[in-house]
Amino acid sequence: MAIERLPHLEDRRDLRDAVQALCGKFRLEYWEECDREHRFPDEFRRDFAAGGFSGVIIPEEYGGGGGTIGDMVAVLEEVAAGGGALNAASTAHIPQLCVPSLLKFGSEEQRKEHLPKIAAGDLFVTFGVTEPDAGTDTTKISTRATRKGDNWVINGTKVWNTGALQGDKIMLLARTSTPEAGQRKGEGLTLFLTDLRADNIDIRAIPKIGRNAVASCEVFFRDHEISGADVVGEVGQGFYHLLHSLNGERLYIAAEVLGMGRWSIENAARYADERVVFGRQIGMNQSVQHPLARGYLNLLAAGLVLSRAVEEYEAKGGAAAGTLANASKYLASEAAFQAADDAMQVFGGYSYAREYHIGRFWTETRIQRIAPINNQMILNYISERSLGLPRSY
Repeated sequence: MAIERLPHLEDRRDLRDAVQALCGKFRLEYWEECDREHRFPDEFRRDFAAGGFSGVIIPEEYGGGGGTIGDMVAVLEEVAAGGGALNAASTAHIPQLCVPSLLKFGSEEQRKEHLPKIAAGDLFVTFGVTEPDAGTDTTKISTRATRKGDNWVINGTKVWNTGALQGDKIMLLARTSTPEAGQRKGEGLTLFLTDLRADNIDIRAIPKIGRNAVASCEVFFRDHEISGADVVGEVGQGFYHLLHSLNGERLYIAAEVLGMGRWSIENAARYADERVVFGRQIGMNQSVQHPLARGYLNLLAAGLVLSRAVEEYEAKGGAAAGTLANASKYLASEAAFQAADDAMQVFGGYSYAREYHIGRFWTETRIQRIAPINNQMILNYISERSLGLPRSY
């Protein structure tokens, strides 16, 4: 059986079909093995790049496809819906996170050096912002970069650095000065794009309950000296450069978790149609039907909000899309986790059997309500920016 396509899926259908064709080469068992063995999906990453998808939003002059953020949103949704869930989606999108900042604030030399390699899949860049004592409150980070002639020396720790075990470079946010009286608290933070492989950098994987094919790591910098040419943008303005890419990341996450919700509903509906208990399909029971119908409607609504957010982003720029980008991430992650949880209930005891893959989607949709920004902080944003209420934190 096939369920009715969600309305937003008619957009960029040829691109979506191409991604689905690629993902169809990687069976559910492949993703199960990668997750169980904590093995990075190099084969998928290679084929994803070979298909031209790694360079979708990179301008043609730098070796990319010259597409828009809406193209990448469509790509990532289909990647996540293809059975690979967050393991596949993270493999695809992590190197993309540095692209907006490089395009907007990087030097021409940096763009020419790095963007063609990212587009070709030859450069894996991770994102180094979060620290043990500074999560959402980014301005409190303590990793420092100290001048040494024309160079900088980095000391500090980053945590939840996704993909660091595979990473070639890291886009790193570090404090280079302390804000003076009257300055904004984000002043004095600087973005660097630098090598991740060095004797004075230690990387340790964090044991996790899910998305185990793509490691999340602690990264320790000890007197790590880097070139002044590694600075991205203006010294001391890295926090504000970073903000340029955050709404785009919200859209990526919304698309990915929406894809995982779709997979959950589709597979639960198929199982409900086939599973026979007490001489009848369990899908004949309203107690099974109604949660799945509700999940379908929630995903439909989230998909339409995401489409509108993409339109706003492309028409007016990332800074103008704050409400809709945050709404997309919130609505999609809440809808997808509920869909995955309802799918667990439909599969019953078999949901705990790894061969059915439902548990993997359940675990990986859950984290999207927490990261990269938790949904309570999104509600804070809406309370303050959309409702005009006093700031609560």
